Amino acid sequence: MAEADNNAVAVFNTAEGAAQAALLPAGRIPTDWYPTDVLEVDKGLLILNGKGHGSHANPDGPTPGKGIQRPLGYDLGQLNGTLRLVSADLSPARLAQDSSRVAAANGWGQKRSTKPYPPFKHVVYIVKENRTYDQVLGDMKEGDGDPNLVFFGQDVSPNHHALALRFGLFDRFFTNAEVSGQGHVWSTAAYVTDYNEKTVVSMYSNRRTDLAGDEADNPLGGYLWNLAAKKGIWFRDYGDIVVGPDTSHDLPADVSSSYPETDLEIPDQKRADAWIAELHDFVRKGDMPALSLMYLPRDHTVGGGAGHSSPRACMADNDLALGRIVEALSQTPFWRDTVVFVLEDDSQAGADHVDSHRSPFLAISAYGRSGTVHRFLNTTDVIAAIEDILGLGRMSKFDYFSRSLADTLAATPDLTPYSTMVPKVDLNELNPAQGAAARMSEGLDFSAPDRIDDALFNRILWAMLKPAGTVPPVTNMAPVHALQLAR
Repeated sequence: MAEADNNAVAVFNTAEGAAQAALLPAGRIPTDWYPTDVLEVDKGLLILNGKGHGSHANPDGPTPGKGIQRPLGYDLGQLNGTLRLVSADLSPARLAQDSSRVAAANGWGQKRSTKPYPPFKHVVYIVKENRTYDQVLGDMKEGDGDPNLVFFGQDVSPNHHALALRFGLFDRFFTNAEVSGQGHVWSTAAYVTDYNEKTVVSMYSNRRTDLAGDEADNPLGGYLWNLAAKKGIWFRDYGDIVVGPDTSHDLPADVSSSYPETDLEIPDQKRADAWIAELHDFVRKGDMPALSLMYLPRDHTVGGGAGHSSPRACMADNDLALGRIVEALSQTPFWRDTVVFVLEDDSQAGADHVDSHRSPFLAISAYGRSGTVHRFLNTTDVIAAIEDILGLGRMSKFDYFSRSLADTLAATPDLTPYSTMVPKVDLNELNPAQGAAARMSEGLDFSAPDRIDDALFNRILWAMLKPAGTVPPVTNMAPVHALQLAR
């Protein structure tokens, strides 16, 4: 049986009886990423894998101006299917060896850190949109970055840089998702359903099938707000997965009515204004939500549309809003017992010299410490940290088998407030009325993230932000590979 979430094929001993065989597999065989089907053939097992070899570095992906070796080098485009033919050696010794490989690859036997988190009472969880590490922090000499791939460097995002320097530069953080159709679910549920994984390709194809909102897309383990409701803690939502008065994700009623909706034309300054106003009210009342989920999306940008905010202005707006939010919090009594986690829902279409999933991540608190954290972390590790801090339990195997963030934090707090830095970019800067970017952006839908072709969007950004080079058009998708697996 193909076990997509385990990257394995499960083997059952049906000779022992159907009832017993259905309870526990006799062992597992490792596969490529996300196996979806398996067929027994004369020479062994033919395994179909939905995500194939997985992702990799993509400095020559969709953005550099020196030619594209892989036309679909961004996250989702890298994941071409594979066929693996494996031998049918199911001897107990071989199956035990293969099962150990599967367990090790999934981290099922790893020991969790016993170090406790600082005495946090509040978590502010900020989800942003679609940037790779190199696009934002690639110019930081303290980390493993490629300055040639930077779109929004220190002049555009000084607060991202300053926050990383003070509270920790995580240069091995990776998103679980490829695109936002998965990203917001991974970022709030620590899981994406098989239905979502198999339909997201259609959602992001030129057919642009909109399958969002289907009940089959809701993970069985629920979302963070469901855990909060079960625990009886105060959860408040600020714009994430909220579209109008109704939502398919079963959000609780405590949604900020003053916080702006998803529309990317709305400046993030207005979002910061709304949250800071509520923060001041919380200070007056002496309490704030245990878990706040905030959507800060303008780093997505609105492309090169004539008369719209320029990409640099959008990112500077996003950066300044983040800095103001942290500064406001750091000036309140809640600073002592609050942690702010900031991540992108996915890295999507940008280039990165380490891996296309690598993305900026910030862990901001009085217990944060400077220095580079050069070890693997991902989205579900952050969710597990939120769950551990607030005592929420778990939603899936991905947050259950997670890596703790506790060892990245200091034992004693530094209550020094944060001071916002102002980007060296005009937040009112507009795109030119004419030019290649304006023509390429005509008719594109920026009312919400990911409603346009990702490769086209990144070519627009590259043409605007890296004028020395342009990106050739996408031509074709790499073929499906049929490979022999050495076992």
